[in-house]
Amino acid sequence: MKKTEIDKLITDYPLVKNLINLEEVTWFNPLSTTLEQGLPYVGLTQEDVAEAEARLQRFAPYFCQAFPETQKTQGIIESEIVAIPEMQKTLQQRYNCEITGRLLLKKDSHLPISGSIKARGGIYEVLTHAEKLANQAGLLSETDDYAKLFSEPFREFFGRYRIAVGSTGNLGMSIGIMSAKLGFSVSVHMSADAREWKKKKLREHGVNVVEYEQDYGVAVEQGRKQAESDPDCFFIDDENSQTLFLGYSVAGNRLKQQFAEQNILVDEDHPLFVYLPCGVGGGPGGVAFGLKLAFGDNVHCIFAEPTHSPCMLLGVYTQLHDNISVQDLGIDNITAADGLAVGRASGFVGRAMEHLLDGFYTLSDSEMYDLLGLLALDEGIQLEPSALAGMPGAARVTSSPDYLSKHGFSPEKMKNAIHLVWATGGGMVPAAEMSKYLATAKI
Repeated sequence: MKKTEIDKLITDYPLVKNLINLEEVTWFNPLSTTLEQGLPYVGLTQEDVAEAEARLQRFAPYFCQAFPETQKTQGIIESEIVAIPEMQKTLQQRYNCEITGRLLLKKDSHLPISGSIKARGGIYEVLTHAEKLANQAGLLSETDDYAKLFSEPFREFFGRYRIAVGSTGNLGMSIGIMSAKLGFSVSVHMSADAREWKKKKLREHGVNVVEYEQDYGVAVEQGRKQAESDPDCFFIDDENSQTLFLGYSVAGNRLKQQFAEQNILVDEDHPLFVYLPCGVGGGPGGVAFGLKLAFGDNVHCIFAEPTHSPCMLLGVYTQLHDNISVQDLGIDNITAADGLAVGRASGFVGRAMEHLLDGFYTLSDSEMYDLLGLLALDEGIQLEPSALAGMPGAARVTSSPDYLSKHGFSPEKMKNAIHLVWATGGGMVPAAEMSKYLATAKI
């Protein structure tokens, strides 16, 4: 963008200057509305989510065979919720605020198979594609026992087809591992900021890793080009895929069930705040959609982004969505939070979810590292840097009197609040790499 265009943007949207200056900001969304009013913008329904839930249930017998670690959950890929009371005390001291209610952690960081939130959407899209191919070939029907997919004839069948994806790391991990297990020939196009250990793990699973010196956008574009020239190659598009989005959305009902089992109440007097790290937007967008369907107007979803990659905040705030990138403003999109290193947000997710999100905030890389160290010290839980983006969320909310007042969050209601930090990755980080993360934390 020309300087005159940036100057005009700053005049119209003053927060843009703070973003350019790489300042940590919090912005509550004036477009946020009720589920009933916001739902039409999404273009998907509860029935679509139910269909996704049913598909994952059909594949459960296959997972029990192919990934024995899922047997304890009967082939369902799900993560636990844990309370983090010591971290709650630490956050109050660190940010000099009172966080009333309970602080919980959703450990998608430790999901089986790929150790990140991407095990929801990425794996689901691969399964959807595999089911479609097998159905069309007359090899599978929805009434079959899907354990039959874990066999050499099916591996040979899927081996005739190819899958491609562009990724900063975790999406590539989930799609690569899942596709290779089924028998697909799979290529993961990875950006320069992808972690070396993730590339290594993918290659160990027989995945073709294609590396680029440029960022996420280039990796996606190259992956798309490969697929366009090959009729048997299916490209998984993190920026625009409704299938990925629906895979993530299943988390809403799952969380509702988990809360019921733990006697955790969510209603108007017991609000739920969920803090979701955001890269291109598919994962947090899909989860937030599922949460809104499950809990209605009693859940409040807030996205967290690095100061160097605030693409979704920028897109929604300026209403330019995917017509603007952080690089247009001279922001470098270089962050230790590799899963969040995205310069241009998903236009689909931004437009679909802008009326159902309460707000956005940014935080620095150093803050993510420090929180990583504090969580390990306080709770003995180790995550990768990007997964800590949601950790300051409760402090940002409780330190925003205008937001609390606007939504009628009285002190009494906030005493009953549940603050849920969605931990998005870290369960498969090698010990040596984790030691480097912990050494970077200043605590």
